[in-house]
Amino acid sequence: MTSLVWTRRAIEDIQSIRQFIEQDSSHYAQLVTEQLIASAERLPTFPQSGRVVPEVNDPTVREIIQDSYRIVYRLIHSEIHILTVHHSARLLKLEP
Repeated sequence: MTSLVWTRRAIEDIQSIRQFIEQDSSHYAQLVTEQLIASAERLPTFPQSGRVVPEVNDPTVREIIQDSYRIVYRLIHSEIHILTVHHSARLLKLEP
């Protein structure tokens, strides 16, 4: 079975998204973050369901889209590492 690993950056991204949305609606902030997490939690069942990230062009770095957010992950053997959760309107910068 493939396991899911959240990087520190991805956890911080989720927290930042929630804090930003909470400025307008705590209910919507909770809903959005729950949807993002649920989308990522489906990945162990379908690890290659995401597309290859165009900016990286590496078949092990993929993304799924949830609303306006890109959930970027890397396939490493039997693990999926969530690298970042990123608003699609912003420029994506991944560290090597």
